[in-house]
Amino acid sequence: MEEESEKDHRALLNQGEENELEVFGYHTQHLRRALCLIASVLTGGVLQLLFYWRPEWRVWANCIPCPLQEADTVLLRTTDEFQRYIRKKVLCLHLSTLKFPISKNPKDPLVADHHSVINQAVMKPDLKLRCIQVQKIRYVWDYLEKRFQKVGLLEDSNSCYDIHHTFGLGLTSEEQEVRRLVCGPNAIEVEIQPIWKLLVKQQSVKLHNLVEDHNKVQVTILVKDKGLQELESRLLVPGDILILPGKLSLPCDAVLIDGSCVVNEGMLTGESIPVTKTPLPGTENTMPWKCHSLEDYRKHVLFCGTEVIQVKPSGQGPIRAVVLQTGYNTAKGDLVRSILYPRPLNFKLYSDAFKFLVFLACLGVVGFFYALGIYMYHEIPPRDTATMALILLTVTVPPVLPAALTIGIVYAQKRLKKKKIFCISPQRINMCGQINLVCFDKTGTLTEDGLDLWGTVPTANNCFQKVHSFASGKALPWGPLCAAMASCHSLILLDGTIQGDPLDLKMFESTAWKMEDCNVNAYKFGMSDSNTIIKPGPEASQSPVEAIAILRQFPFSSSLQRMSVIAQLAGEHHFRAYLKGAPEMVARFCRPETVPKNFPQELRNYTAQGFRVIALAHKVLKTGKLSDVQRLAREKVESELTFLGLLIMENRLKKETKPVLKELSEARIRTVMITGDNLQTAITVAKNSEMIPPSSRVIIIEASEPEEHIPASLTWQLMENQEMGTGKKEAHVNIGNSSGPEGETGSSYHFAMSGKSYQVIFQHFNSLLPKILVNGTVFARMSPGQKSSLIEEFQKLNYYVGMCGDGANDCGALKMAHAGISLSEQEASVASPFTSKIANIECVPHLIREGRAALVSSFGVFKYLIMYGIIQFIGTLLLYWQLQIFGNYQYLMQDVAITLMVCLTMSSTHAYPKLAPFRPAGQLLSPPLLLSVFLHSCFTCIVQVCAFLYVKQQPWYCEVYRDAECFLANQSNFSSNMSLERNWTRNATLIPGSILSFETTTLWPIVTFNCITVAFIFSKGKPFRKPIYTNYIFSFLLISASGLTIFLLFSDFQDIYQGMEFIPTITSWRVSILVAALTQFCVAFFVEDAILQNRAFWLLIKKVFGFYSKSQYRTWQKKLAEDSTWPPINRTDYASDGKNGFYINKGYENHELVPKEKLKSGDQIKEQHFWTRL
Repeated sequence: MEEESEKDHRALLNQGEENELEVFGYHTQHLRRALCLIASVLTGGVLQLLFYWRPEWRVWANCIPCPLQEADTVLLRTTDEFQRYIRKKVLCLHLSTLKFPISKNPKDPLVADHHSVINQAVMKPDLKLRCIQVQKIRYVWDYLEKRFQKVGLLEDSNSCYDIHHTFGLGLTSEEQEVRRLVCGPNAIEVEIQPIWKLLVKQQSVKLHNLVEDHNKVQVTILVKDKGLQELESRLLVPGDILILPGKLSLPCDAVLIDGSCVVNEGMLTGESIPVTKTPLPGTENTMPWKCHSLEDYRKHVLFCGTEVIQVKPSGQGPIRAVVLQTGYNTAKGDLVRSILYPRPLNFKLYSDAFKFLVFLACLGVVGFFYALGIYMYHEIPPRDTATMALILLTVTVPPVLPAALTIGIVYAQKRLKKKKIFCISPQRINMCGQINLVCFDKTGTLTEDGLDLWGTVPTANNCFQKVHSFASGKALPWGPLCAAMASCHSLILLDGTIQGDPLDLKMFESTAWKMEDCNVNAYKFGMSDSNTIIKPGPEASQSPVEAIAILRQFPFSSSLQRMSVIAQLAGEHHFRAYLKGAPEMVARFCRPETVPKNFPQELRNYTAQGFRVIALAHKVLKTGKLSDVQRLAREKVESELTFLGLLIMENRLKKETKPVLKELSEARIRTVMITGDNLQTAITVAKNSEMIPPSSRVIIIEASEPEEHIPASLTWQLMENQEMGTGKKEAHVNIGNSSGPEGETGSSYHFAMSGKSYQVIFQHFNSLLPKILVNGTVFARMSPGQKSSLIEEFQKLNYYVGMCGDGANDCGALKMAHAGISLSEQEASVASPFTSKIANIECVPHLIREGRAALVSSFGVFKYLIMYGIIQFIGTLLLYWQLQIFGNYQYLMQDVAITLMVCLTMSSTHAYPKLAPFRPAGQLLSPPLLLSVFLHSCFTCIVQVCAFLYVKQQPWYCEVYRDAECFLANQSNFSSNMSLERNWTRNATLIPGSILSFETTTLWPIVTFNCITVAFIFSKGKPFRKPIYTNYIFSFLLISASGLTIFLLFSDFQDIYQGMEFIPTITSWRVSILVAALTQFCVAFFVEDAILQNRAFWLLIKKVFGFYSKSQYRTWQKKLAEDSTWPPINRTDYASDGKNGFYINKGYENHELVPKEKLKSGDQIKEQHFWTRL
């Protein structure tokens, strides 16, 4: 019974997704709530403040647990390592407020879509539903499933047939009203914060301006039985039929069901390259629409925020799309939510800082009770006792501490901005200081974005022919290969300009053909004017074909690694299919007898030289009707093809690539390549850029999926010995010296593999994955999802990972990394924490340098403020012993003239121009830092206590507040300035808070010099920051503070002494104070610089006492270095339970690649399902 109750009380929200939450049901009790309100009043609002910081405490205090179905308040908890709590009120929506009657019969559905959760969420006959709003997304209570479910989108369980026939004619006006009430408005609204909040949240205005126009688009929809209707986009609901008249900024996510269009997805992908969208087929099956074929479902989806730049009607009416998702459920909404609710940073600095604050607070509590004891012993009035005790309680925790931790980040951000590097997540700058592994995309990042065509290698009679070089200046001769290059692309003619993918554009231009307006010569083919017509240009080689019409496109997908078109040549009555893509992929779809036998060797010959290679193929389609062309499945078109040849392109390294990789290698920062390109090409680029050093060996890992009676296999081959047959899968491994991450100098090999091999290893050889990743350098043919997965696996090994990409297909990896750097200037860069406006990888060492400088600055300021609190605490403790305290101006001098100025300027020291071969400390609770704070606390304690006791031994000393007459009689001995004789008797009584005394006059300069000393020695320069003298303002302030303190110590001016509440002393005593301060400075500087900051000393201690890094990658490096059988070379291993330590990971479930229902049914995972989603 208890288990059942617990089950009703708890549920999961967004199960299996990145933002998964646990939700708990609670019911508010009025008596508890009243008691909490009374307690809040009695505590002066302190309890309410605690409830604001700890929402779970508020719920536990005000409510009692109950089933979710009865809850009026829910408590949500993240399922990640942070376990953060969110409190939400359960709201009720009443459908009875709608202006039309609604059936109260439980059997009558509210909406026609039988998959919709709305039918299961509305209580009848009450006509109300319960909902919560979490991070801008609305969830309604599903009475059938007993859990909260997301609304504002069409369910993925709808099939292609459902979408066409349930929504194809539009929604009724009544159903629209129901959905508007339940789903809320189609708006991405970013609240502009009040002025006082803008100090914390500066992005709200920028975000508001970014999304404001989204909510004001006028659109046309189709209403069932009423025809077309214009309305504001905020009134759109999932299931509406959206009419696309022409150019339009999409206000929602929608799936195309009729006609095709070209969109600019730069806002999402980072590339302003036109993308062709095709209609969702109306196939009659029950499969979810996203899984209806091998193709990427996104080719049918128009995403919110993207721009429709061209439409192509099918001839059956206007272009129609079904609204899929609205508001914050859309692609753009998800992007905005990722900025409003960023993933928390698990950085030790911040958790350690909190522990230090707790320690200082405990120290303050000790001082509080010390003060109570002292003042109560002297029978001081309770009011004065409490006041003095509270003063000592607050001395240890400097109020500027939180601001001081961020000031270094602010300076670093400004310096990065000058280098054209922009940041939307400043907290990650400190994390950049810990980066020890950087992943790079290849094309557009390490190499030039554009490709130069080198030549073509046509085939004939199952053999490769003579290479046609574009450098010769001769036109490409006519033939099937020329026809394929002229037609197999996604280019469009927009305002008289050909636009599209740069690779497609280069390929098309090399044929010297031209693209004309769609209606030109269309009559020759009997086509509508929506087809693309290609004609030979004046410089093209002579061709018997007057024109080619492109009838249908199957767009390129990075997961499928290919694209194809159906075209018709002028004068022919049949249709042709042309395909281009990755050579290995194209060869797989061709008839074996048409693929040259030396295909693997020829391919390797070019890829080994760093060329990028594309293969082309074609076939004649048997169908003769145009109507049949539109219904052909991609699988049928892309089969039994004839191999045509290879297109060879040059992809040059950027001139900045090699020096930057060398700099990172010398700094012992590991570099890895993650690319969608061919493996051999990637290896060549890695070698040419010296990511893989020349002396290194390369091992290629090839993994094969399990077949009927054969388990999954893993082959390890030295690259030099590898032979590839036509039937072999692509997988290669490079062995070579590591690029030098910390502790890897003895490494002598590199692994390389394809995305498919990575996927098989992840699933069937999971226990081997850490061993491979420790030395994996090249990962090719990686899909966007695999890139993100690889970054996550590196992070599990305790690497601090940076990712640098050009924005296209890298967004997931850029968000997953500790520091993602986008080289794209498009709006997609907002998905990445950092964006460089200079499109080369020089930004990476800049960012690491600034991160290290900011991290060291944060540590320095933090240590200074800790010591400042402790120094003042010790001095105040000593004065409290005789019921005294520092004066207001004395405190003001230390707080404002020194500490505040130090905090504002200490972090402005610039980063050191050369990257050191080691990282700064990443955690505050480390032996060097703790020992530093402890020793400096001891030094200041010794000096202050000695000065406090020694001054009492002086022959001229007297207790001023007890014996004013003695003081006045001897006053002339303390100064040569006789004008200082004046009435000091106002402090000559035993009262709490007395200031005037020899102890105060002695301790204040010592405490002040102490503060200046620690400010100087904690502002260390090299190796992570420039020397302290280059920080001119900070140096000037330290010198000024020192000079002012010496001036106050030795001056004999009456006004100064009276204002600062000092007592004149003999000159020799003042010299003694200065000598004591200088002695402490020398000792503290020597200990800090020669011992505590001596890296060689700490490495020796680690070696002597056997301390080793606890990082997973270090542990694996140590194990593998001692394993004589590693790495395996020229052998094949098979997955089997318990054999050789390899295990089949039966718990593996890749929601990205395999439909859940297939996993549940126990079907074996097939190869094609690896690529169903990105």
